[in-house]
Amino acid sequence: MSENKKKKLSRRSFFGTSVMGAAGLAILPGVVTSSPINPFAAPADVRLGFIGMGQQSMFLLTGFMQIPGVEIVAGCDVYGIKRKRFEKRVNAFNAKSGKNVKIETYEKFEDLLKNKSINAVVIAVPDHSHARIAIAALKAGKEVYLEKPLTFTIKEGQELVKCVRENKRILAVGSMQRSTPNFQNAVKLVQSGAIGKIEKVNAYVGAPPKPYDLPEEKTPSDLNWDLWLGSLTAKIHFNHELDPPISIDPEVNEKIWGAWRWYTEMGGGFTTDWGAHMFDIAQWGLGMDRNGPIEISPIGDGTEYMTFKYANGAVMTSEPFDEKKTKGVKFWGTKGWIEVARGYFNSSDPKLIPAKKEERKGPDETNVPHQVNFIEAIRAQKDPIVPVEIGHSSCTVCTLGNIACQLHRTIKWDPIKQVFIDDKDGAATKMMHYQYREGYNLL
Repeated sequence: MSENKKKKLSRRSFFGTSVMGAAGLAILPGVVTSSPINPFAAPADVRLGFIGMGQQSMFLLTGFMQIPGVEIVAGCDVYGIKRKRFEKRVNAFNAKSGKNVKIETYEKFEDLLKNKSINAVVIAVPDHSHARIAIAALKAGKEVYLEKPLTFTIKEGQELVKCVRENKRILAVGSMQRSTPNFQNAVKLVQSGAIGKIEKVNAYVGAPPKPYDLPEEKTPSDLNWDLWLGSLTAKIHFNHELDPPISIDPEVNEKIWGAWRWYTEMGGGFTTDWGAHMFDIAQWGLGMDRNGPIEISPIGDGTEYMTFKYANGAVMTSEPFDEKKTKGVKFWGTKGWIEVARGYFNSSDPKLIPAKKEERKGPDETNVPHQVNFIEAIRAQKDPIVPVEIGHSSCTVCTLGNIACQLHRTIKWDPIKQVFIDDKDGAATKMMHYQYREGYNLL
């Protein structure tokens, strides 16, 4: 980033009318944008490249294109048709807004990172490639918006934290619930003691991953399956559910989320996919950011749900708080309880329930205030609302739950030193990482 680009835009000039600016909207409970952001209110000072162009990336693209002073200039994906969709959408937006911006697309992320005009990247690829690509981007001098869960393994998370700080870069984690007033209200009340000391938390996320069992199908001619697999060593054949098909004319987008997330060889199941949201909120409320549990019990080890015990005596379980099995969080305190989920808030004390506001339209993944917070963090050169350390601690909780379930036993963890305790056979420690296949390295 040039010296001119490093200069901060004042928050008043950025949003035009608000002293707090968009970053304030991203962190203040109860505040939402009620009118569309003017995407032409500021000159471009953040030039974004997108790595990964699947369904989640398209949601993020919709949000980032609305932010003043942001230009989308490049994209990368191993699937040719998704590169074409990305280029078509960005060009259409630019044409409508009167912008003349040349869009570059790449098959390999390394080529995108060589583009000197890009000062920040959005990474929305399968989990197993998160850390490797993010570290490469940081070393290339790019600021990074990285989708949740932060990494595939605990070791990857540890190295990513080091890389962010050593390279003095901004990394924001896509845990957009932290920029949502509903969850912010709940955590503020919990941490203020409104329901007393927290003794128990229900954080329902769903089941752990299962072995890959989809039938083999012919790989599309414009999909580089070898690059898609990346560092994975397991023999994984192609099935369209892993990278759902789309069409351009007529435009038909993904009908399902990429199924790689549900299988042990490629993802962490609901434990990491939703745990990175709900365990994250639970940890935030418990004051355990950058910390974590000391004992983790799996499903079947005397409990129907994963159980996480903390040094302060609090216990979190992956147990639903209602019969509908809503993915959400319930904080149980000595003076009452609070339940929170997307679009839902309830409490044992009606006075704690916030007044209903007009619901924000569109998918949760297009939560623009969270993306604005990343852009403002770049301009201010300060940590975003969810920095790498918090993303790592939340992701670690999820991974610990899966490790306990795979080992079928309770495990003990030191969240400060980030090592297993009493791991006599070394089995848990071994699962902190895996050997990348030949030709791939983390650092």
